[in-house]
Amino acid sequence: MKKSAPQKGKSASELIDARIEELGDWRGEMLGRLRALVKEADPEVVEEWKWRGVPVWSHAGIICTGETYKNAVKMTFAKGASLEDPSRLFNASLDGNTRRAIDFHEGDKIDARALKALVRAAVALNRSKAR
Repeated sequence: MKKSAPQKGKSASELIDARIEELGDWRGEMLGRLRALVKEADPEVVEEWKWRGVPVWSHAGIICTGETYKNAVKMTFAKGASLEDPSRLFNASLDGNTRRAIDFHEGDKIDARALKALVRAAVALNRSKAR
């Protein structure tokens, strides 16, 4: 993926759309699918663009990010260490005290039900801390 110039004046959603398009491979498709699942799980989610080009989904605080690497799309849950993960989706960043991540690789299947439950749990945790 080549570096693109800053896109002034564009919304976070437009920047995420552009990232998905510019990837042009399985990573773009994966990021798009993950994004859709986050939105299905929480229709009130807010999309943000932070840290020089990282898609972020928030509701009463950061839920998760969608980072793209050469061999993976990583969903990092900001407070993942505090979330129940009965389906054992978390497979990366397991040794930290706060974050947990899920690395998706080419050809991986997404457990949509479990992922949406995790997103909803993250929103509930954010909302409980916001009070």
